[in-house]
Amino acid sequence: MQPNASDFASTLAKPGLHKSRVEAGRPFPRGATWDGLGVNFALFSANATKVELCIFDQTGTTELERIVLPEYTNEVFHGYLPDARPGLVYGYRVHGPYEPDAGHRFNPNKLLLDPYAKQHVGELKWDHALFGYTIGHADGDLSFDERDSAAFVPKSQIVDPAFTWGNDRRPNVPWERTVFYETHVKGFTQRHPSVPDRDRGKFSGLAHHDVVQYIKSLGITSVELLPIHAFVDDSYLVEKGLRNFWGYNTLGFFAPDPRYMGSPFVNEFKELVSTFHHNGLEVILDVVYNHTAEGNENGPTLSFKGIDNATYYRLLLDNKRYYINDTGTGNTVNTSHPRVMQLVMDSLRYWAGEMRVDGFRFDLATILAREPTGFSEESSFLHATMQDPLLSQVKLIAEPWDCGPGGYQVGRFPPGWAEWNDGYRDTVRAYWRGDEGKVPAVAGKISASADLFNNRGRQPWSSVNFITAHDGFTLHDLVCYNDKHNEANGEDNRDGHSHNLSNNYGVEGPTEDAEINNVRFRQLRNFFATLLLSRGTPMILAGDEFARTQGGNNNAYAQDNEIGWVDWNVTQDGEDLAEFVQKLIMLRQALPMLRRGRFLQGRFDQEIGAKDVTWMSPSGGEMQQAEWDDAGARCFGVLLDGRAQAEGIKRIGSDATMLLVLNAHHDVVNFKLPQAPGGRRWHCIIDTNMPNRDELVPFEFDTDYMATGRSLLAFILEPEDGYSLSDEAHQAFQHVSEAFRRAAAERVHIVRPDKG
Repeated sequence: MQPNASDFASTLAKPGLHKSRVEAGRPFPRGATWDGLGVNFALFSANATKVELCIFDQTGTTELERIVLPEYTNEVFHGYLPDARPGLVYGYRVHGPYEPDAGHRFNPNKLLLDPYAKQHVGELKWDHALFGYTIGHADGDLSFDERDSAAFVPKSQIVDPAFTWGNDRRPNVPWERTVFYETHVKGFTQRHPSVPDRDRGKFSGLAHHDVVQYIKSLGITSVELLPIHAFVDDSYLVEKGLRNFWGYNTLGFFAPDPRYMGSPFVNEFKELVSTFHHNGLEVILDVVYNHTAEGNENGPTLSFKGIDNATYYRLLLDNKRYYINDTGTGNTVNTSHPRVMQLVMDSLRYWAGEMRVDGFRFDLATILAREPTGFSEESSFLHATMQDPLLSQVKLIAEPWDCGPGGYQVGRFPPGWAEWNDGYRDTVRAYWRGDEGKVPAVAGKISASADLFNNRGRQPWSSVNFITAHDGFTLHDLVCYNDKHNEANGEDNRDGHSHNLSNNYGVEGPTEDAEINNVRFRQLRNFFATLLLSRGTPMILAGDEFARTQGGNNNAYAQDNEIGWVDWNVTQDGEDLAEFVQKLIMLRQALPMLRRGRFLQGRFDQEIGAKDVTWMSPSGGEMQQAEWDDAGARCFGVLLDGRAQAEGIKRIGSDATMLLVLNAHHDVVNFKLPQAPGGRRWHCIIDTNMPNRDELVPFEFDTDYMATGRSLLAFILEPEDGYSLSDEAHQAFQHVSEAFRRAAAERVHIVRPDKG
């Protein structure tokens, strides 16, 4: 029987025994790799002079042995331990010059995490020994600290990658059918009544049957998880009794954070992915490759800084003591260096291949596409991802901005990428708040922002539309608070955005006023209907669908508590809202018109004899320029003609014709339902003022429909008998009718505490 890691460590701990056998090993792959016989260790550093591998006991508290990696090949230190096994706990001490003015911060007194470690053991304990310099010294970060940091840092651990995936298959949800659901592993499960205490806040909790069935019952296709890579709680938060809840402070690009693991094995995450895939759900990871938890020159030495600071980080060219801070977090990862780029690409391939995730949302993605001259659509990172045979097949989503010069790049990422569209968020918020002059802008946004994305063969799905995300108000709070209320963050309410484009409708926060609450919930339905009936890829913030609140906190990054956790004690109004969202998603999936791969042009096609879209005024006619220019206009219609060309082939379309009516005015507007070629009458499928309709209600052409103040309407055209496309058009109408009936019959799988 082969010895395991525990046997190996206990043998080392016995006095008088020989030290580990060491062989030369190979410079690849990077990291610590179990090959079935032993473990190969390989660590890149262009400027180090020596690397020591430090072996620890299973708890990571006692250092048992130091082994100098014997070989240095192509700037990689490497060695092979034939007696090492999965489970072995280790770290590195890296020797080299300590010359901050030259960008070098080597200090072998600091134990360092392997950048390629697949698992971490223990947690960071803030102590002055973590810093490469002596805190309080007159020379600041130019001083050199000799204290050993091993007692205060997490350690790396070797993993066995074996896992039985069985018949696991990626869902491969087409982009045009994708509905994102942004959530947090702990925040979503910590208070869920069905999840056992031991699984709350863990990957196993997120994989719980009732949790998965709820997400699935909503109609979600793709779950986007806030960062799960190993991360650090900032010292200033720990001092205030807070935590880095969101996790945008990465320390390990390969290791899942131990706080999300209920077992000592990374396979717990694989089991989550397998469970989601079995239920047709994709797993998308929010990843942070733009910076690390080591901060600026005054930050700790935990990994990259002590391995090769001058390579891993972007430093000021004229003073390498200091860091370029395009991220606003103290440092910026230097993806212009080929080995750093390789690290990022290896991490992505590991998660997409070994862990089988279905895509990535890149935090501050502009950073990754920066070259020394600035953002470039031809950057090495963008080229690398798009040519990679694995990564080019998963979903790639950019947060297309950073804090550096020229950092806002919405619409500038290449074909194959989707991008968060914050312009959609702001425009839709402002329109429904009743701001003046927003009709032209909102018309463009619900048409997938063609002004930004209609180039280079990109399609409408490239625009990821959202109204709320983790950063900012929840949707409930957007209609309940005029101002942010971040007092719990301990920064005197100075943090977080103040430009929320929100409205409390008369009372700040909760109220018993029935009229105000009716307006608020109608606005919630307006936001959801706008989002899910727009062209583009919709993203929903978890809990918004049942009116989750954070008490007005719009920056809950440090709130690992009831503020940040989803409350499953859902009210009846909240459950009704969730079922309204479910209906909208069903209708979206049943209506190809909403998912077409062509941007709306609004031009008359002579060959087909139709416009793809006609913008309608309340009088029932096509909007004229004076109406577009009217700053007081707040009501308009969108006629989507099913006869319009649906794809590149020049032929008449056969989708259902639709009419949307958006009324952001505070009062009723009479909207004349226009005549439409090939149709008999309109049927109302959505009225946000009457969300509980269980049947399609018919309305004749030229009917004056009383559009309630602050409401959205959606109609589908019933084809007339004998219409040249009668069969296809009737079939499309029937699909919507079936979806409508199914939405009325099915229930959202919410388990509330009072349901047991």
